[in-house]
Amino acid sequence: MGATSPAQGMRSSMGAVKKITGWYLAAAVLFIVLGLFGIIEPSAAGLGVAMLVGWLFVLGAAGHILAVLKGGGAKQVISQALVALVYLIVGIYFLSHPFMAMETLTLLLTGVILAEGVLEVVSYLRIKGERASRWLLLNGIITLLLGGLIWFHWPSSTVWAIGTLVGVNLLVTGLTRLMFGLAMRKLVSHLAG
Repeated sequence: MGATSPAQGMRSSMGAVKKITGWYLAAAVLFIVLGLFGIIEPSAAGLGVAMLVGWLFVLGAAGHILAVLKGGGAKQVISQALVALVYLIVGIYFLSHPFMAMETLTLLLTGVILAEGVLEVVSYLRIKGERASRWLLLNGIITLLLGGLIWFHWPSSTVWAIGTLVGVNLLVTGLTRLMFGLAMRKLVSHLAG
């Protein structure tokens, strides 16, 4: 059994890290491309989100059906079966009526955005004497305006809301992952160097 030197171990570790960061950077670019697509074609992206949510409900139903088959107490089996049934009905509805699903998701998204805006304003009111607390207020106001914009234009906001917001999220996620991956690559090169 041959002994490896610390330098050899370090080189192989650096190679593995470079390979991992390569995949990380590729995923970041994919997020950016998908985000741009969501922003450019928000209705197609929203439709894709609705279909994805439908399939997630169907898969969730399958998971609960497996829990039913595992057994357990009668109370547990009945509750798992009921949850599986609800998930299956919602999933099939989303898959067979994707435009109605988009409208439903838009209303849910609006509620979440409005609640977030209210919580940001409340947070500001609780700490308004603290440094930089105005950023919370600004974020809360902008969030409330966005939620109000979607709410007052519903159902026509269904066409752009989900796709655009998911697109922006994917774009920002991709850009942050890209910057992080490039920084990791630079660090690895510096350490190897």
